[in-house]
Amino acid sequence: MKRTFTYLIAVVPACLAAQAWSQPYPAKPIRIIAPFAPGGGTDFIARVAAHKLSEVLGQQAIVENRAGAGGTLGAEVGAKAAPDGYTYTLISGSYAVNPNLYKLSFDPVNDITAVIQMSQGPFLVVVHPSLPVKSIKDLIALAKAKPNGLNYASSGQGSITHLATELFIDMAGIKMVHIPYKGTSPAITDTIAGQTQVLFGSVAAALPQMRNGRFRGIAVTTPKRIDGAPEIPTVSESGLKGYEVVLWHGLIAPKGLPKPILVRINGELNKILQNKDMQDKLAGDGVSAAGGTPEKFAALIKRDIDVWRKVVQKAGVKPE
Repeated sequence: MKRTFTYLIAVVPACLAAQAWSQPYPAKPIRIIAPFAPGGGTDFIARVAAHKLSEVLGQQAIVENRAGAGGTLGAEVGAKAAPDGYTYTLISGSYAVNPNLYKLSFDPVNDITAVIQMSQGPFLVVVHPSLPVKSIKDLIALAKAKPNGLNYASSGQGSITHLATELFIDMAGIKMVHIPYKGTSPAITDTIAGQTQVLFGSVAAALPQMRNGRFRGIAVTTPKRIDGAPEIPTVSESGLKGYEVVLWHGLIAPKGLPKPILVRINGELNKILQNKDMQDKLAGDGVSAAGGTPEKFAALIKRDIDVWRKVVQKAGVKPE
């Protein structure tokens, strides 16, 4: 009798688990963690994705903002959630920066499942209109003529805008003074005022200011020009060959996400990203739809972690 009872104890949980997995997926609402405060680019893309997924999956997808520690707090919560297909995290390019600045409680490559890259876009390199600079070559020449004579703004110490500019500085062989701000908005405000003269900003934030004459746009950081401003050349074609920084967003899940669920979510989002309505929404935020396989996105995350590690070490960047 005792042996039979022991057998039942072992078998019942397994039966319950099998019964749970036999239910159609998803059987309850899905959570998408946005590791930044409401209102930013990551939050925007998370909410657009949640809305579209709710329509195609027949279950509500809810965005949960978990801001703090440069996005590491929300990413940690997402990575440590149950790998049952009901928790995802919408990450940005800063996810690949953080492992090189902070001690994380999870492995950003091996403790997650890359699901899909959602978007891609450039930084727009802008200067204050008073600066006698109309191209990347002009900027490099001026910076070489006046070492540390130019101030550049960033959205914060150790931010991706900071590191994107440091990569540019290193490749160009110049020196500029870094002025970190607490967010993109004050960085833009002070660059408009002329307190700082150079800014690598997102298209959504910087392009409107360029259009109204408050900035002069001189380059984009992606390998190709962008549809929203085709007259602006890339940094690489402007003379600094090989320079490339892509601002991206993507969806990840905890390690161990079942393959059928991964295939389903990746497939649904690839179809969503091909929809013109979705592409128009992303274009309004200054980015374009990406898509692709989980393997492609996983390779991007790993590559960018390696790229920013080298920049952090060479520039001696320290977190605040």
